[in-house]
Amino acid sequence: MKKIYMHSLGCSKNLVDSENMLGILIKKGYKVTDFADKADYIIINTCSFINDAQQESVNTILSAADIKNNINKKAKIIVTGCLSQRFGEELSKEIPEIDIIIGTAGFERIDEYIEKYEKDRKLLIDVELELDIDKELPRNSLTEPWYAYLKIAEGCSNNCTYCVIPQLRGPFKSRRIESVVEEAKTLANGGAKEIIIIAQDTSKYGIDIYGERKLHEVIQKISEIESIQWIRIHYLYPEDIYDELINEFKNNAKLLKYFDIPMQHINDRILKRMNRNTNKEQITALIRKIRREVKDAVIRTSLITGFPGETLKEHEELKSFLREYRLDRVGIFKYSKEEHTPAYKLPGQIDDDIKEQRLNELMEIQQEISYESNMLKIGKIYDVLIEEKDVENIYVGRTYMDSIEIDGCVYVRSDKELTLGKIYKVRINDALEYDLIGDVDDENY
Repeated sequence: MKKIYMHSLGCSKNLVDSENMLGILIKKGYKVTDFADKADYIIINTCSFINDAQQESVNTILSAADIKNNINKKAKIIVTGCLSQRFGEELSKEIPEIDIIIGTAGFERIDEYIEKYEKDRKLLIDVELELDIDKELPRNSLTEPWYAYLKIAEGCSNNCTYCVIPQLRGPFKSRRIESVVEEAKTLANGGAKEIIIIAQDTSKYGIDIYGERKLHEVIQKISEIESIQWIRIHYLYPEDIYDELINEFKNNAKLLKYFDIPMQHINDRILKRMNRNTNKEQITALIRKIRREVKDAVIRTSLITGFPGETLKEHEELKSFLREYRLDRVGIFKYSKEEHTPAYKLPGQIDDDIKEQRLNELMEIQQEISYESNMLKIGKIYDVLIEEKDVENIYVGRTYMDSIEIDGCVYVRSDKELTLGKIYKVRINDALEYDLIGDVDDENY
């Protein structure tokens, strides 16, 4: 029986692809091992979004090559995902230990590639962007059983000037509603209480195949699945958040009031240079609308600092925006100069030390906002999904305000044993910059 080892890097969309590959191979009789030095096939699903991610992917491949050369000489190395799609030929030349190189669309045929390699015993490279997005694929979970990611679309057609994703994943392509709902049912049957809906741009779901936005309809159908308690959405682009979707946030008890809206900047000139399809007036109007119509809404965003040509005045405008609108969750990233993107050749590239300084200034503002916001939560009771036991009588969990791995958490004290994966009422009694501290509310135990 052949053994496979999986190392998944990058985003949650990549993680789903890795789960599909494992599911396919397990169904074919392969056995999963947690040890690369015991595997017949070491699979590395790579990321290539920014330079740091590329370097991490390369280092992981080199570690696998070292294992192959010195510890487990029978091992074969399979490299999949975004780095393969972007630099497949270069990888084959620079790291000859690699046996199979598959692009971002190849995960659904992982078993066929291995079978072909077993037959031919020579380097196999395939980076064609051909993907049957509605094909029903088995999945082997790499997350805790109580939550799961549900990918509703592939690719992206936004063509932001800093981003290489459209080249790596192809144009935006929605899955059929029926396909999405069936997978949601399968995930629920596997124990998932929280479904996290993902795509590069979930707010455009349905436009390409139905001619209109359909995200709210998918949410309605998924919320009909009884065992699913929480539905969370990632990556809603501001220009495509529409009234029916806001109404769904307002009225659907299972849809968490968590708006993940990548804004990237607030200055109109920078937004235009980024090829973003929105402006400051539209973004600020949207924030006000969400807060007016959806009680207790939490808004998360990502911002890029140090984009080519960003002036000190435009940086100050971004700082003022944070202070005025006091967003709940903010991820801030230094601009990464990526080859084969339009922004790579833009004039006004900014020095790394200036980017670092601007990043720190923005983070200091947001840290203060987050702390002040958390202090206002003291005394309130929240539903908390318990995910781990930290030390005796102390557990760690998340509220609706916190997505897995990217936001804060709640440290929960309880004299009674809590069940991991279960939701409890927790009264907040203290706060940190990004995290909360509380006790299980005895009346609601």
